[in-house]
Amino acid sequence: MSTRRTFLRLLGGGVVLAAGSAGAFLATRTPAKALAPWDAAGGYEEPRMRALSYAILAPNPHNRQPWEADLREPGKIAIWRDKSRDLPETDPYDRQLTIGMGCFLELLAVAAGETGHAVSFDLFPQGEEGPVAVATFVEGGAGDPLFAHVMDRRSCKEPFEARAVPAEAASALASLAEVIMEAERVAALRKLTWDAWMVEVMTPRTFRESVELMRMGKAEIEANPDGIDLGGPFFESLQLVGMMTREGQMDQTSQEFAIGVDIYREMLAATQAYAVVTTAGNSRADQIAAGRRWLRLNLATTGLGLALHPVSQSLQEFPEMAPHYEAAHALLAKPGETVQMLGRLGYGPETPRTPRWPLETRLRDA
Repeated sequence: MSTRRTFLRLLGGGVVLAAGSAGAFLATRTPAKALAPWDAAGGYEEPRMRALSYAILAPNPHNRQPWEADLREPGKIAIWRDKSRDLPETDPYDRQLTIGMGCFLELLAVAAGETGHAVSFDLFPQGEEGPVAVATFVEGGAGDPLFAHVMDRRSCKEPFEARAVPAEAASALASLAEVIMEAERVAALRKLTWDAWMVEVMTPRTFRESVELMRMGKAEIEANPDGIDLGGPFFESLQLVGMMTREGQMDQTSQEFAIGVDIYREMLAATQAYAVVTTAGNSRADQIAAGRRWLRLNLATTGLGLALHPVSQSLQEFPEMAPHYEAAHALLAKPGETVQMLGRLGYGPETPRTPRWPLETRLRDA
């Protein structure tokens, strides 16, 4: 039985969930306000706003949602990265955040096709101090089959089923990522992803960055619908018994720290395949291109009934991670290539939507 189910069963045995009032409380803990942007997607007449309402649902590091859009020039969107949302400890060169911007750009283009618009991007037209891209909308675009999976896409942070990814699914994804299913390589990547995650967690400054972005429970998630949402019955139950606090998460001797480690160990061990995105170089344009591929990979895996979860800790560029960064490239890249994304691939449970800021809060100089 999983760590989460075991712990909830113990709580239900007499600590919290046996009380009817606690059960009723947990049933009301869905952060509906923070999930409302999913329901609002597509509800705009203006083509750029409509496309943006889907683009804000794109996957991105730590759910920072760093994008800002300036619509003041007709037919264009200047798309900026909000640098106040940087991850200086785990992403010191902004590589992962740039990949997240690539995901946003690709989803914007996919969504624009639904209104018959094609989108072209002028990347970094003013260098890195200006917008990430200026998107130009023109009529004549066509719908993208992957759009059908936009509303169902998730990053599944749960253990996967113990069944193999079909070879035909791996072939269908081959243009987007290398799918690794060989037992020896899978075993090596299980060890690498676990060891790399432990480095991030056991390095105080990098783990603190994540802990400070944790949104614990409905009230915090609704107040700040970015970062790492820890909501739902399991985490709300931990809060009810005082076992979900930032102080406890940072204390490597605490029971709640141990629970978090057990959860992640179980999740990483339950992995049957991996998906890898590499690029020939590591320029900002390469990173944007990797993000665009990662977004399409997310949609394609969703369409195949598969779950995808990024586990790219070994690709982070802070000093303590260097041995695992080198190991990842030795395992996954040809000489000179950069591994941009590594993800678990398999069959996972149904996963809730991730909180989002409303579109109107992501408009620049509106």
